[in-house]
Amino acid sequence: MPICYIPFFPDPIRGQALLGNFKRTLRYSGSDNAERLVRRGMPLYEVETVETVGTAVDANDSPISTENLVIRGECLAACAALRDAGRTVDLVYIDPPFASGADYAKKIYIRCNPKAAAELSKAEQTLSSDEFAAFEEKMYGDVWEKEKYLNWMYTNLLAIKSVMSDNASIYVHLDWHIGHYVKILMDEIFGEENFSSEIIWKRTTSHAQKQSFANIHDTIYCYRKDQDSYIWHPQYLPHSQKHIARYYSNTDNDGRRYTLDNLTAAGSGPARMFWGKEIAPPPGTHWRYSQENIDQLCAKGLIVMTSNNRPRYKRYLDSLEGNIVSALWDDIPPVNSQALESNGYATQKPEALLERIIQASSNEGMTVADFFGGSGVTAAVAARLGRKFIHVDIGINSIQTARDRLLAQKANFSVCEIKDGVSLYRNPVQTMDKLKSLIPGLREENGIGEFWGGAIHDSRLGLIPVYLPNLMDCASRILDEPFLIRVIHQEIPELPSEVKKVVVYYIQAEDLAAHKKFIKEQKTTMVEIELRDLKNVLDEVVVNDEAEWTLAEKASDDLMNRWLLTVRRFSSDRVRQKIDEYNQRGQANPGKRGFTPIRLSEEGLEMLEAISADYTSAEGPFHADRDCRIDKLGRVTLDGIKTDAFWDGTLSLAEKPLRLRFRNICGDESVFSVG
Repeated sequence: MPICYIPFFPDPIRGQALLGNFKRTLRYSGSDNAERLVRRGMPLYEVETVETVGTAVDANDSPISTENLVIRGECLAACAALRDAGRTVDLVYIDPPFASGADYAKKIYIRCNPKAAAELSKAEQTLSSDEFAAFEEKMYGDVWEKEKYLNWMYTNLLAIKSVMSDNASIYVHLDWHIGHYVKILMDEIFGEENFSSEIIWKRTTSHAQKQSFANIHDTIYCYRKDQDSYIWHPQYLPHSQKHIARYYSNTDNDGRRYTLDNLTAAGSGPARMFWGKEIAPPPGTHWRYSQENIDQLCAKGLIVMTSNNRPRYKRYLDSLEGNIVSALWDDIPPVNSQALESNGYATQKPEALLERIIQASSNEGMTVADFFGGSGVTAAVAARLGRKFIHVDIGINSIQTARDRLLAQKANFSVCEIKDGVSLYRNPVQTMDKLKSLIPGLREENGIGEFWGGAIHDSRLGLIPVYLPNLMDCASRILDEPFLIRVIHQEIPELPSEVKKVVVYYIQAEDLAAHKKFIKEQKTTMVEIELRDLKNVLDEVVVNDEAEWTLAEKASDDLMNRWLLTVRRFSSDRVRQKIDEYNQRGQANPGKRGFTPIRLSEEGLEMLEAISADYTSAEGPFHADRDCRIDKLGRVTLDGIKTDAFWDGTLSLAEKPLRLRFRNICGDESVFSVG
């Protein structure tokens, strides 16, 4: 349960009923539900630091805290935690789901068997990246009912605004599916007067689309917290070679390019003195500079007399910053699979895009936040540009991708987890897909409405509709009295008349005893309402991996390689299950080219993606004093630095570790104490 609820708005001025005049511009079915959530506030949960990465230590070898955060949790709960800690952010960029109706998957590659390390270099020469054994794992589903999406975005944007400093800006990255609706929400929340820009990013080249014009751009809406107080640095692009050749064809003896620019503008004005000679401007014009400025330019040799006796301004190319960037961005390509910055994350955005935004709307030392952090590009660019960063995402894959990316940049940060039940499932969309198979008898049922996740058929009671909370939305996971009122007075009356019972699953309940009493006292329905704790079902989703290893001290003068960790065996039931499902589908539908099933060795080391060793502490936040990641080719990245070495099942350590952490190729992590 939440510790408490944090108001979305600051405390109102005495006598001011801030929420009493709650008005919505955009009205749609269910928009009143957003008002209920806003009145309740943002849920505040305990926040646990699970890892410190790259942080320095004090004189007692204790980690020094950092303001840089990688937070696993939802936007709403993360904002509540920041508000409670007194943190504000100076720039926000978010790339939330687009309500596109698409499922996004990550390709999971089986690692090479380290026991065959001698053959790996030969294999690399003969196999393309598409030929490595791999299967796909759904990371998140961008499938929303429009009304629910808008409520979700409305509360998220309000929460984000509550942690923005007075000089902050927010950039919201969307596309044609839902962007126009969110623009209205942002007008409501930030005020139309605080709208700054509608940026059009041409993300791809034109492609064949016979039925309509091709959609090849995204839209980024920029708003300021306060129109009178914000950070803004104009951005520039270099002049094209064609522009330079046309307008800067003159060259000094020292090779500097320049153009002779007009010194006049439309209007009328007096003559000015040039080198002691009075010269009047042409009729209908005036000199653009004061006499004082003209004298200074003449002294610097920046005004010259042309052959027709007209003074001109000698403007050097290298004195200009370039062409100012407009709101049409067609110079930043998307991240392709072969790009150096590509990390295989679906919907990854290019670093150049974030670099422009961060440089335009923040200063060094300021805090940049991304509450739908994805691939970690915002945090990575912010760190590189000397800003503090906060990366938030509900997906474990996002947290690990950002963590590894920031480790490679030698950034200092803490990895935190909001204790809102999210640890019970590593991947919300996968768990939602699996829930129906975990609940005995639950299946799809037409005619009961979208509110219900399905129904159970009971021999005595007949049809029993079942409600399942949306694990992507923390607001729907909390059972409270207003939600029960909706169930009793809105959803149950819409069910077929023969329904005698419904089941409502919840993650957390405000007061379970009070809720049951409230249901019992309701006289408006004869339908039985059974409340069930979904955590009892989710517990079955979490299965820890197993590992066997040996640790031996080496007789060596090399202080960086005094201990040798040898991994003997690694087992992950969840990965094996995914591989079995992949093989079964492939064997049932082999296709024209046939099907090659994925085979694992007895040791199972092909399922291992990363190993970390903690020399610092046997408990509390994990500290990766040694970090080893294995790529799909079997090559090793040590402490964020890529190497050409192939993993052979061992890892050299400077000290005897107190703990080891193993990560499988699907992203599950298990921590083991070293005896």
